[in-house]
Amino acid sequence: MKRITLLTACTLLSLASVACDGDKKTNNKSEAAKKSVDKKSNEKVAAGDPKAAIDAAWKTCVPCHGESGTGDGVAGVALNPKPRDFTDATWQAKVDDAHLKKVIVEGGTGVGLSPLMTPNPQLKGNDAVLDGLVAKIRGLKK
Repeated sequence: MKRITLLTACTLLSLASVACDGDKKTNNKSEAAKKSVDKKSNEKVAAGDPKAAIDAAWKTCVPCHGESGTGDGVAGVALNPKPRDFTDATWQAKVDDAHLKKVIVEGGTGVGLSPLMTPNPQLKGNDAVLDGLVAKIRGLKK
């Protein structure tokens, strides 16, 4: 029961974070203007802007892993086990890119790790975004 509660908390914090971020972007705009902004954002990603798609995907990692990737996100504080510290050079040397992509897409259970690491099946087959997330994770190594 505790795991479900923590997973729910992490999911809710993730959704709240995305919702709050969306509110900042469209603050004081009419609903029509908001839809226009959302449509333009989606068109930009659909038109092949992998950076925008990578940034959007990274936002789903931040609540648990933290912006700096050290596992200190607001939702990660309450999790046991703690989220992976992407800055750990020893860990980075032990995992290959294919493993990272599998964890991102399938979640922790896909590779025998914690079920608290939620899957991102919407990224399956999106090599540009997965490669970008892996590059971002690799770039955090200290």
